[in-house]
Amino acid sequence: MIRGTVTDDRIPVIELFVDGKRWRTVVDTGFNGYLELPELLRRAVKAQFIGHLESALAAGQTIVEENFIVEFPFDGETLEIEATFAPGDEILIGTSLLWRHRLEIDFVKRFVQIDRSVST
Repeated sequence: MIRGTVTDDRIPVIELFVDGKRWRTVVDTGFNGYLELPELLRRAVKAQFIGHLESALAAGQTIVEENFIVEFPFDGETLEIEATFAPGDEILIGTSLLWRHRLEIDFVKRFVQIDRSVST
């Protein structure tokens, strides 16, 4: 289970431990990719270039980014997943990373919880 908070700006955040450091991580339900990572983590996650990715943004904008396979620690596992890199010092996780999880965001109580789903 991963727990976090909702900021004063109404942003759901958790903290993840990557490369010996805690990183502020934004849970972006409008991002259907896996990860956007700070450039500072490129070496630590053993990024391997796999090609270019076209991403659709708000207001009909599109951008082309370099896409990588990375080794990323999440919920007790090291996953091999796709990521892009950006300047800054926070991680952005998208809905593809959460495909095996249940996400609860309570804006009133300012609470975020991510649980691994159990198939029945």
